Amino acid sequence: MKENKRIAVNGREKVIPIQWDATFFFERAVRSLDRYHYDKALKYFRRAVEYEPDNPVNHCNMAGIMSEMGNYESSNDVLKWIVNELDPTMTECYFYMANNYANMDQFEDAESSLVHYLQEDHDGQYLDEAEEMLDLLHYELERPTKLKTIKSREGMIEHDQARTLLEEGKFTEAVRILEDIVEKQPEFLAARNNLALAYYYMGLFDKAMESIGNVLAIEQGNLHALCNLAIFYQHEGDTSNLIELTAQLKRMVPFHQEHVFKLATTMGILSEHGEAYRHFTRLLKDAEVPQDPCLYHYAAVAACHTGRLQEAERLWRQALKLDGESGIPQYYMEQLAVMKSGGETSSISYHYHLPFEEQFKLWGKSSEGIPDHLKRDPLVRSSFFWALRHGDQHTKLQVIQAFGMIADNEVKDVLRAFLLELDEDDYLKKIALFVLRTIGVQESLPVVLEGKKTWVEPKQMPSRLPEWDEKWEAVAQSAISRMAKQYDLVQQHDMMTLWVEFLTRVYPNVPKLAKPDGWAAALEYLTAKMHRRTISYHEVALRYDTSITTVSKHVKLIDEVCGIKEKMKSINNVFFGEDPKRD
Repeated sequence: MKENKRIAVNGREKVIPIQWDATFFFERAVRSLDRYHYDKALKYFRRAVEYEPDNPVNHCNMAGIMSEMGNYESSNDVLKWIVNELDPTMTECYFYMANNYANMDQFEDAESSLVHYLQEDHDGQYLDEAEEMLDLLHYELERPTKLKTIKSREGMIEHDQARTLLEEGKFTEAVRILEDIVEKQPEFLAARNNLALAYYYMGLFDKAMESIGNVLAIEQGNLHALCNLAIFYQHEGDTSNLIELTAQLKRMVPFHQEHVFKLATTMGILSEHGEAYRHFTRLLKDAEVPQDPCLYHYAAVAACHTGRLQEAERLWRQALKLDGESGIPQYYMEQLAVMKSGGETSSISYHYHLPFEEQFKLWGKSSEGIPDHLKRDPLVRSSFFWALRHGDQHTKLQVIQAFGMIADNEVKDVLRAFLLELDEDDYLKKIALFVLRTIGVQESLPVVLEGKKTWVEPKQMPSRLPEWDEKWEAVAQSAISRMAKQYDLVQQHDMMTLWVEFLTRVYPNVPKLAKPDGWAAALEYLTAKMHRRTISYHEVALRYDTSITTVSKHVKLIDEVCGIKEKMKSINNVFFGEDPKRD
């Protein structure tokens, strides 16, 4: 029977040419794999390798098929050739080799390959599976695996540590860790964002802006960075950029809880309270979000600013149920009551802590000082950093004194840096130096005083005295030991300053100091008078086990030499009036 032949119309044949290349054979191999035809799949992958011999992926696919067929040794030969000859960066080959060795019960070799994978692979694509294999090898070898580091998690542990430090308000320690992470891993965006926040909390706005710019240069739409940038624009008063960025943020509807919370808090800080309320209520309605008094407070503040006063009260009552001890929900409910009655209130802040002045009022009444949980509160600590850089002199005095109550390494670093600030008042630096000494910093310290850098040795106040005698120190220590519980650090400092000034003015004709307690009693008496504290000669003589006559005589001499009345005016101005410069 003859074959029927048809002629194409117009004499042109309809023939589709086949593109014989690596892609063609790769697709054929994948189809064969889907049908579990491993022989055909291997054949096609071999052809793909022939067309693209320098493509490591094709070789890797071929090794994978060999492994599926049980040809583990052949598979490993290909994988070794890839990392040794073709592309050493394909570190996932070591993971594949570890699997092959494990299937051949060669557990030592499997361990070696797996450790190599974990210590060299940046992406961690098979990290979960590798950790499961570690457990298997631990069981089979009856010993822990010899693993030092996991490359794909490099910086993660340190980053978690830095985040904890940020949450505890230990910003300078966090900055050290984050700067090191960013230097080693420039594309670690979470570290860059947290570094920007740490700079911002410390008042280092230029560095904060630079860090955010680096994040957005890598990932233009990074939500955390955009939110932080908006807050920085607000701080700088960059209205035009702020308006544009705020409009962009308003259009965003994030899915993840963390992103919703970040956007909500940012909207609140930007005074976009309606947007903040919308996002906070989204979180409160989410059953997976744990109940948190802070979240109820944030929502209440947003409600308050949008005129939803009844809703604000309901939300603060919920916060009160969850946190009845801090006094924060009660304070804001009292402010809300004043607002409802038409009275004026202090600012209703999103920060979940009492306003700065309110905190100092409470701590001033307490014999225990700052509670431990507030010492670790990042918002409280950041408010201290902020106030030390941007507050008036009276506020800075309060902050330095509060740092004396916190007394951790973070505080010591901040005060050391404060001593070197060219634009800060010398009196404040002397207070900071005194606080450092009282909290245990006894090494020689550099201080910029009167525009010049000088070094202050341990057990010495800044002075023009050529020496510091042990008898002078005995007087100071006698006064400090008795004043420590009844006088704050500023008052103790002023006592020391008075003593140093007296010695400086009478030097070298310093009176005999046979009985230091009498001189110490006189210093306390004069310090109390300078700070408007009620005190009598009789009271102070009893406390120092000396006579009224001795105290009176020393008080008169110190007063004549130092001019105490003028000092009282100066101190009263600092605490109750203007903020003059002090020597």
